[in-house]
Amino acid sequence: MSLPSQHKSDFPLMHESEGIVLFYPHVPRKAKEYVSETLDSRWIGQGPRVDRFEPAFRSKFSLAGPCVAVGAGTDALHLAYLLAGIGPGDEVLTPLFTCAATNIPLLHIGAAIKFVDADPRTLNISIPDLKTKISERTKAIVCVHYGGLPCDLDAIRAVASEYGVPVIEDAAQALGGSYDGVPIGAASDFAIFSFQAIKHLTTGHARMLTFGNPQLEAKARRLRWFGIDRVRKQKGIWENDIVEVGFKYEMTDIEAAIGLAGLEEFEEIIAFRRSLYRRYVENLKGVAHVTIVDDLDPLKAHAAWLFSILVERRMDCQLKLRSRRIESGQVHFRNDRYSIFGCTEEFPGMDSIDDNYLVLPLHTRMTLADVDFICDVLKEGW
Repeated sequence: MSLPSQHKSDFPLMHESEGIVLFYPHVPRKAKEYVSETLDSRWIGQGPRVDRFEPAFRSKFSLAGPCVAVGAGTDALHLAYLLAGIGPGDEVLTPLFTCAATNIPLLHIGAAIKFVDADPRTLNISIPDLKTKISERTKAIVCVHYGGLPCDLDAIRAVASEYGVPVIEDAAQALGGSYDGVPIGAASDFAIFSFQAIKHLTTGHARMLTFGNPQLEAKARRLRWFGIDRVRKQKGIWENDIVEVGFKYEMTDIEAAIGLAGLEEFEEIIAFRRSLYRRYVENLKGVAHVTIVDDLDPLKAHAAWLFSILVERRMDCQLKLRSRRIESGQVHFRNDRYSIFGCTEEFPGMDSIDDNYLVLPLHTRMTLADVDFICDVLKEGW
């Protein structure tokens, strides 16, 4: 995709009356065509388009293991946790700063959640705190790539290897990112990706689960559909028995049709988002009252889903941006403050920036000129 000037976007722009909004869904150009074809076909639930989307996704992002498409983020994470062998009472180390969807499935399982503090530089999982909290009781390590910034995966995998536990990547925000040249999700035991409305690649909903052990594929597909072997059932040789408790976690062909359209233009989407991200970094690096949430590690290829900063007097900053018709927000909140998790532990890393982190607009309805304008407003102070 070419960007001949800072004022041009090859994607549709926001209406001027909207100002610069925080998020805007990216609907692929061929989505309506592919959905219309699906609606005219025999299959609108899980069918042949899901079967096409899974291997196409695997190939596009160079994933080593099977890909199983499911209906929502909690679906994918729930299956990942079950396939990893996590059961009631099992201790799981997981980030306290993430979407609650990362951790709620662990409550459904009855696992013992142990939150790990956030690294104030990146808002990813703190490696020093991880090393302090892992023990012989730990069953798995969960990590989230905040905003699309890859975690320190070498360090996480070294800790996991020492204790012989799997790494489960919640890569909902990191599609297209990489660590040391390896695509996110391609080297861990389990990884999940999100196609929620405002993600890079959207289907309106749904997610993808991938894992390194191909022997788990048949079980994953059974658990996705009540515990039933759909392949045998559709061949007419299914014996009416279910031997494990499954769920209704399938993706639909309507969603897969949108996903297939999105795969066709993914490189264009992420290149554009990265151009916006780089422009933010260029404009704000060195600005005294703004700290960019990014360690700018050359091993990490940022997926550019969120652009986050740390500021003092955050509400005053938000009001200043709002006065210029620029949306901003926190987006995610520390999970230890949710009553459902019953956590009373202290987290000094998260505490140090809890009142300071702020997410700025980044989506395909913006232009480089929009980024320049936002940065100019921030440079004025508040």
